[in-house]
Amino acid sequence: MKKTFYLFNPGILERKDNTLKFTPCADDGEMPDVNAQSRYLPIEDISEFYVFGSLRANSALFNFLGQKDIAVHFFDYYENYTGSFMPRDSLLSGKMLLAQTSHYQNKKKRMVIARKFIEGAAYNMLKNLQYYNRRGKDMEDIMELISKLAAQIPITQTTEELMGVEGQIRQYYYEAFNLIINDFEMGNRTKQPPGNEVNALISFGNMVCYTICLRAIHQTQLNPTISYLHKPGERRYSLALDISEIFKPIIVDRVIFKVLNRKEIQEKHFDRKLNKCLLNTTGKKIFVKALEDRLSETFKHRSLNRSVSYRHLVKLECYKLAKHLLEIEEYKPFKMYW
Repeated sequence: MKKTFYLFNPGILERKDNTLKFTPCADDGEMPDVNAQSRYLPIEDISEFYVFGSLRANSALFNFLGQKDIAVHFFDYYENYTGSFMPRDSLLSGKMLLAQTSHYQNKKKRMVIARKFIEGAAYNMLKNLQYYNRRGKDMEDIMELISKLAAQIPITQTTEELMGVEGQIRQYYYEAFNLIINDFEMGNRTKQPPGNEVNALISFGNMVCYTICLRAIHQTQLNPTISYLHKPGERRYSLALDISEIFKPIIVDRVIFKVLNRKEIQEKHFDRKLNKCLLNTTGKKIFVKALEDRLSETFKHRSLNRSVSYRHLVKLECYKLAKHLLEIEEYKPFKMYW
C-alpha cells in the first residue's frame, strides 16, 4: 500500500534512477548536512509528499513525480498551506464540468448540496459528543443546543444563512472540547495565528484534512474550484473546503482528543512566539503519525458491505457527489453509524 511522506526538515529531493533520494540540509536549507545520511525512497511506495521545511528540487524531479501520479503539498513556516504540485488531470470531463457549473448557478440545486455538507458535519459532531457523553462527560445541554440548530438547516434559504447556522453549531461544539480534553483549554477559536495548543492542533489538522480532500477530488472527475457551500475563490480549491466539513469531526477532532488525553502530545511539543502557538517539529511528527493511523484505520461500510479506510472514504464521498451532479443518485453525506 502506498504511503504519505512528510518532510519536516530542509533538504534536497532528486530523482536517482527509478527511485528518489532525499538529502538533509543544514538549517538554512542551502548546503547538504555533512552529518546526516541521505535516504532513498522507492517511488512505487509513495502516494504524496507533505513539505513543511525548505525543499530544493528541479523540473526533472517534478516531471518524474507527475508521471508517477505523486502530489506534493507545501506549507510555510507558520504551518499555513501555500499550494500543491498536482500531476496532470487525466480524468478531466467536460460533461462533469458543465454539471458542476449548472448546479452552482441554480440557487435551488446549490442549496440542496450545501445543506447536505452541513447536515453531515453537524451529525458527525453530535456523534463525537454522544461518544464522550456515554463515557461520563456531561454533553446533554450542548447536544440539545446543536440539535436545535441542526433542525434549522433544511429551512435555510441562502449559503450565508447556512454558514451562520454552521458557525453557531461549531461554537457550541468547540465549547464541549473543554469537557472532553483533560489538561488543555480550548478557549475561543483562533486561526491566524492559533492562540493556544488546542487551536494549533485544530488549524494544523484541518489543513491536512483539506489537502486529503483536494487529493481525493483530483482523483475523480470533479473540478476543485467549483463549490457549493463556500464561495468559489480565485486562489483556493473551495470544493475541498466543502467536503472537509464532513470529515473534520471524524478524522481531525478524534485524533486531537486521542493525542491530548493519552498525553502523546504535551506542552513541550509546542512553540510559543508573541501571540502564536504552533506545533514544533517533534509535535508535528507525533500528530501526523496519529492522523495517518486514523486514515489507515478500516471499518465495515454499510452500503459496500466491505471494509474501507477513512482515507478511501473521502474518495467515496467525491464519487457520491459526482453521481448527484450527473443526476444518477441523490447525494447523501457520510454519517457515522457507530
